[in-house]
Amino acid sequence: MKSTIYCSLVLLILCFTTTAQTTSKQNNPATIKPGAERMDVYLPFLKGKTVAVFANQTSMVGHSHLVDTLIRRGIKVVRIFGPEHGFRGDADAGEHVNDEVDARTGLPVISLYGKHKKATKDDLKDVDILIFDIQDVGVRFYTFISSLQYFLEAALENHKPLLILDRPNPNGFYVDGPVLDMPFKSFVGMQPVPIVYGMTMRICPDAGR
Repeated sequence: MKSTIYCSLVLLILCFTTTAQTTSKQNNPATIKPGAERMDVYLPFLKGKTVAVFANQTSMVGHSHLVDTLIRRGIKVVRIFGPEHGFRGDADAGEHVNDEVDARTGLPVISLYGKHKKATKDDLKDVDILIFDIQDVGVRFYTFISSLQYFLEAALENHKPLLILDRPNPNGFYVDGPVLDMPFKSFVGMQPVPIVYGMTMRICPDAGR
C-alpha cells in the first residue's frame, strides 16, 4: 500500500509538470515549450527542499544550464547525477565515467555510467526531491531511457518524488524497426519497444511495465 501511494505521487507530479505547452500564432508554426522552461509550474515543488538533478549538456533553459538556473533562483541543488558521456558531455560513447566535482558549480557529480548505473540509498540520503532533464533522440539504443528507468526505480524504492522535465522527441513523428526481444535485454535496450519508438522519454520507460 505504501509503495502504491508513492508511485501515484510520483506519476501525478510527472504528468502535471511535463506537459508541453504549444502556442499558435497567425502565419507562424506552433512552438513547443520544454518542461524545463515551465518554471512557474515546478519551482513551487522545489522551494525549501534539497534537490538532486540528473542532467547533461542538453539540459538547458534558454541559454542557461538548468542547474545554473535553479541555483540563481535560490533552489538548493546539493547533487548532480550524470549519464553516459558525463554531465558536461565530454566523455566518449561507452567510456566509463567517474564521479567528480563539477568545476563550474562545485557540486558533487555522481556518475550513473560508472561504478553503478542506479542511484543508491546513500546517493539519495540527503535529497528531498529529484529532477530528470535530458534531451533524447528517440531511439532505443541511446542509454538515456535506460538511465531514466533506473532513476525511476531508485526514486520509488527510496520514496523520493521525481520530476521529469520532458522534451520533444525529434523522431516522434514515426515508429520503425523491430520490437526488442527481451531475452536480449541490456543497458542499450531495456524496454520492449521498436528501435524508433515515437514517444518522449517520460513515456518510454513505462512501456515495458
